[in-house]
Amino acid sequence: MKNSLIPKDIEHILQEIPDPEIPVINIVELGILREVKMIENQWQIIITPTYSGCPAMNMIAADIAKKMREKDIQNFEIITQLSPPWTTDWITAQAMTKLNAYGIAPPSRSKNIQCPLCGSKTVSLVSEFGSTPCKSLYKCDSCKEPFDYFKCH
Repeated sequence: MKNSLIPKDIEHILQEIPDPEIPVINIVELGILREVKMIENQWQIIITPTYSGCPAMNMIAADIAKKMREKDIQNFEIITQLSPPWTTDWITAQAMTKLNAYGIAPPSRSKNIQCPLCGSKTVSLVSEFGSTPCKSLYKCDSCKEPFDYFKCH
């Protein structure tokens, strides 16, 4: 069976890996997984961090390696690619919905940030940095609850 795998099979396997910082979405939905290809009988798994220096990348690479070995796939290489840089445009629509349901306002190019808890558009920035550097901390002026906003970039 291992000889008959195609890149989509590997991508499907990697969909089982949640983002370490946002466990409701996986690395494929987040757009971290850039490409899977077979080169000279070795799988190349290309990933891109959400931002340069993202501390979760080592964990993500370890999780990929573990998952591949669990599936008895030994011949692979994990490559971190920084260019072009990751963008929130790579987050799938399904992941955006999951972020919101989890209590994280998804990125919005229009800057119409909406409280993921009550839906209000009356929100205030508390800090440019939230629970992780890729998020900002907001407070809803209606329900008074704090929430993270996934920064658009």
